[in-house]
Amino acid sequence: MDLLRRSCSLATPFYLLALLLSSCKGATFTFVNKCGYTVWPGILPGAGTSPLETTGFQLARKDFRTFQAPPGWSGRFWARTGCTFDSSGHGSCATGDCGSGLMECNGAGAAPPATLAEFWRTLYDYKRRLILSRLL
Repeated sequence: MDLLRRSCSLATPFYLLALLLSSCKGATFTFVNKCGYTVWPGILPGAGTSPLETTGFQLARKDFRTFQAPPGWSGRFWARTGCTFDSSGHGSCATGDCGSGLMECNGAGAAPPATLAEFWRTLYDYKRRLILSRLL
């Protein structure tokens, strides 16, 4: 990433603009738990994008965690609740379970009920969409 930034700063103004518009910069995502209980965020990268440093983790009440997404990253985030995991990370969640049987979702998405936040890169910036699901 540092090498990419350096090469962008040395480019001519037109070339610099072209690089910036083609996802020269990634995005920073910060998860903050404002709930009165622990949540376990799940992360699913979009097709053709690499996973972030984790695909699932525990986030205690009032805690936060920040991730740097690489240029062009897209994907979904959701909160899993009512989770039980053993010391080796095996377990499941009452809501938003990804079905991997692990704290890490490893490419599996959320099962309803779950509320997803979806992010994708456009030519100029990141776009987002909120997706609500329920049990039918």
